[in-house]
Amino acid sequence: MQIAILGHGKEGQSAEKYFLAKNHQVEVFDNFTTDTLSSIDFSHFDLILRSPSVPPLGFDVHADDNTGYNWSSMTKYFFEHCPCPIIGVTGTKGKGTTCSMILSIFQELHKKTWLVGNIGTPAIDILDDLKPDHVVIYEMSSFQLWDLEKSPHVAVILKIEPDHLNIHKDFAEYTAAKGNIAKYQTTKDYCVYYRDNPESRRLATLSRGTKVAYPIKTDRKILDRVLNMLTIPGQHNRENAEAALTAVASFYDETIFDFIDAHENELALAMKKFQGLPHRLQFLRELNHVRYYDDNFATNVASTQVALESFRDEPIILIAGGRDKTDNADLPEIARLIKKHVTKAVLIGESGRELCKLLPEKKWVYANNLQEATFVARVEAEKIAKKQPAILLMSPAAASFDMFENVYDRGTKFQKIVQELE
Repeated sequence: MQIAILGHGKEGQSAEKYFLAKNHQVEVFDNFTTDTLSSIDFSHFDLILRSPSVPPLGFDVHADDNTGYNWSSMTKYFFEHCPCPIIGVTGTKGKGTTCSMILSIFQELHKKTWLVGNIGTPAIDILDDLKPDHVVIYEMSSFQLWDLEKSPHVAVILKIEPDHLNIHKDFAEYTAAKGNIAKYQTTKDYCVYYRDNPESRRLATLSRGTKVAYPIKTDRKILDRVLNMLTIPGQHNRENAEAALTAVASFYDETIFDFIDAHENELALAMKKFQGLPHRLQFLRELNHVRYYDDNFATNVASTQVALESFRDEPIILIAGGRDKTDNADLPEIARLIKKHVTKAVLIGESGRELCKLLPEKKWVYANNLQEATFVARVEAEKIAKKQPAILLMSPAAASFDMFENVYDRGTKFQKIVQELE
């Protein structure tokens, strides 16, 4: 079989290795534009697989020319060939945390489980290792869901907010992509959704499966006994944990109450052991009565708001700024949050320069680089810490590409600076 792979990032490289090992002929296309893509003759390929970074819209720019081409994606290929049930998780933020919590729960229940997708492991890497009695937990971005035509057995729809509008043409296209996680479910499937978000509720209606809403509003006593075992901060993490518990209960065809009643000790231990993920409101250290937190995965205003609200009663020194993903449309809202929750903001990057214009002078300091920002923030935090404990939080509310390779690079460099403080 002759296979074209569009994009040669992590998933593209995994797909190339996978198909070459099966003695297929593989040709990789990389560094192309939509126009150059649409001009390529793919007629001699049996299968054309796009990476998540390649929009499916590029394929039908000249739809007449593409008639008969076997367009697909690595996610679609995995769904078509996976021999075991899939729990798919999508949303704007919290996907990785929720997926990792689901994994933690299954581990305590001694169920063979695999965690793949947007969290970092390409799904195709594990395809040949799967057995029918295994479970796959798949973190799914809008890019992986964009052209999906088969939904997971358990679909989890977290809170949906505008994001990636620099790639999607509008919010409607973004949510339509997200909706594919539920759109193709059958009556035998489950859709777990966040009840307090209108888009999550709307996307859940696309499912023909059993719909289960969270957070649960009544009879929370037994549920809270389990959630109270969490050691990571924030109401949002309690809600992510509730989504995870509900998803696993649905997998076992049980209500969350029956599920907890049968497995309370294991579930409480799963919550207690879970330490959170790197760069997601991650506690780093305490120094001179200042607690340092890395929230570098907060690349939009909604995520930073969640982080700030996790420390409602404590003074916060915030490091924020980077490349805004909304063409600066959300800067007024970021400024509002800083005025409301932050004692002093140390601003960096492109959006930081613009935020300075929206804040009172006493509220901000601009720093030219991350090391300077951390040192300035430390000084400000330790002034406060002479009277009461303080929080030094890096939660940028922006992408990283103006100053860093990616969010991992930004977060890792911040952690190194913090750990070297004396």
